[in-house]
Amino acid sequence: MIDLGLVAGEASGDLLGAHFVAALKQTHPHLRTAGIAGPRMVEAGVEAIYPSDKLAVNGYVEVLRHLPELLWIRARITSHFLRERPRAFVGIDAPDFNFTLEAKLKHAGVPTVHFVSPSIWAWRPERIHRIKQAVSHMLVVFPFEEQIYRDAGIPVSYVGHPLADVIPLEPDTAAARTELGLGPGPVIALLPGSRLSEVTRHARLMLEAAVRIRQQHAGAQFVLPAASEAAACLIRQAAQGLDLPLRILAGQSHSALAACDVALVASGTATLEAALFKKPMVITYRVPALTAYLMRKKALQPWIGLPNILARDFVVPERVQEAATPENLASDALAWLDDAPRRGAVIETFHAMHERLRQNASVRIAEALEPYLV
Repeated sequence: MIDLGLVAGEASGDLLGAHFVAALKQTHPHLRTAGIAGPRMVEAGVEAIYPSDKLAVNGYVEVLRHLPELLWIRARITSHFLRERPRAFVGIDAPDFNFTLEAKLKHAGVPTVHFVSPSIWAWRPERIHRIKQAVSHMLVVFPFEEQIYRDAGIPVSYVGHPLADVIPLEPDTAAARTELGLGPGPVIALLPGSRLSEVTRHARLMLEAAVRIRQQHAGAQFVLPAASEAAACLIRQAAQGLDLPLRILAGQSHSALAACDVALVASGTATLEAALFKKPMVITYRVPALTAYLMRKKALQPWIGLPNILARDFVVPERVQEAATPENLASDALAWLDDAPRRGAVIETFHAMHERLRQNASVRIAEALEPYLV
C-alpha cells in the first residue's frame, strides 16, 4: 500500500514535487509514494509508474495529437490509485489531466490535494466549478489566489512558492560565471522552454536574436540550458549555420540565470525563476495560430508572464506570436543592457517579489498534508 499518490506533469512540477516529498520524509522517513514522476521526484524516493514527461504537452493542437496516449495513461493510473487507495492524492499542476483523476478519487473517498492553482485568474475562470468537484484542499503559490478559493468555498492554503525558498535572495553572479567558464562581457541566457514543442518554436527565434545582439555587443556570450538530451539535439540543429559563442548546458538553468545579465525566456515557470534571480528579461511565446486564437478569446488580463502578473504591470517586455521576432527580442535585450537605472529598478521590484513568495513552502505543504498521513 502507498501512503501518497502523486502526479507531476512536467519538469517544473517534478522539481516542486521533489521539494515537498523531501520535506515530508523528514517527519515520515518511511513514507511510501508513487505515481507519475520525473527524475527529481524519483531521486526523492517516489516510485515512477509513468515518467512525467509523458504529460509535457501544451496547447489545444498538441493535446489533440497526444490525446489517445494521455487518456490511456490517465485510465491506467486512475485504476491503480483506486485499487491501492492511498491515504491522500496530490496532483501537482497539470490541471487538465489531474482534475478528472482527482474527481474520480474524491468520489471514491480518497482525499485529493491539488498543488499549484491553474491560472483561473488569467483565463477560463469557469474552471472553479470543476475544481470544487475534484479537490479536497487547494495549495496555492501566489498570495492573491487564496481569496479566490475561499470565495468559492474550497479549502485552501497559501504556501508560497518553493522556488523562492531555494533560490538565494542575493545570487552570486561571479561564482556562476566561474562555474560555467564564462569570460568578461555581457552574458545572455536563452531559455526556450522545457517541452520539445517549445524548443522547436523558440530556439531558432532566440538564437537569431542572439546574432543581432552580438552585432551590437561583440563580447556577448550566450548560455542555453537544455532540459533533456532530446532538447539539446533540437537546439544544436537550430544553431546550425549561426556564428555564436554559445554554451548549451545540460540542465543548469539556475546556473545560467545566476550568471546572466539579461534573459530571453519562454513564458512559464522560467520567467518566475528569472525574476527570483533578479534578472531583467524579455518574455516571449509562440503557439499554433488556432491555439493562440482560442486563448486570446478567453484571456482576462493583458499579461502572460508571471513577473508581470505578480506586479500587475508590464515591468518586463512581452513579445508574443506575431511580435515574437528576432528583431524585437534583440532590441528589447539591448535596451536592458544599455540602461543601468532601468535594470536597477526592475531588480528592486524582483527583490520585493521574492520576499513575498518566500514562505518556507515545502514545510507549509508538509503541514497541510500531515492530517492525511497520521
